[in-house]
Amino acid sequence: MKEKTHIVDMIVKDEPGVMNRVTGLFSRRNFNIDTITVGKTLEKGLSRIVITVKADNDTLEQLKKQLGKLIDVEKIGEINQENAVVRELCLVKISAKTPAVRKEIISFADIFRANIVDVSKDSITAQIVGKPDQIDAFIKLVKKHGVKEISRTGVNAISRSKK
Repeated sequence: MKEKTHIVDMIVKDEPGVMNRVTGLFSRRNFNIDTITVGKTLEKGLSRIVITVKADNDTLEQLKKQLGKLIDVEKIGEINQENAVVRELCLVKISAKTPAVRKEIISFADIFRANIVDVSKDSITAQIVGKPDQIDAFIKLVKKHGVKEISRTGVNAISRSKK
C-alpha cells in the first residue's frame, strides 16, 4: 500500500508522562513522527495532540487502535486534510546584508503574507503561517540569500464546520 501523510488528532489527559507514553508507542512500533503539537483544550484536564505521520492506511489503523488502548487517550481520530484548516507557524532568520537583499526579502514576505518580526544589521526574521507546502515554498525562495535558522511549530489542524 502507498504511504501518505496522515493527521492524527487525540484528546488526552493533561498529566505528566502522557507525552512519553504516546511517543513511546511510536518508538516501539518503529514509526517516525513528522510533526507534533500539543495544547490545552476548553475542557480542564484535557489536552489536544496533533501528530502527522507517513503511513499506509492499514498501518495507520493499527497505530490508531494501539493509541486508543493507552489509558490516557480519551479520544482519537484522523483529520481529513481536504475538510480541515491545516496550518503551521515558522520563524525564518535570513541573511540580509545589503539594502537590495532586504528589499527583496520584504517583497517575498509580502507575497507570502509573512510578517517581519525582527531586523538586525545583517539579518531579517520572518514569521510565516500557512500550509506546510506554502512554508516550504517561502523557505526555498529565500534560501539563495542564506537561511541562518528555522524554527517550525509542526502542523496544527482542526476539522471545518459543516456548511
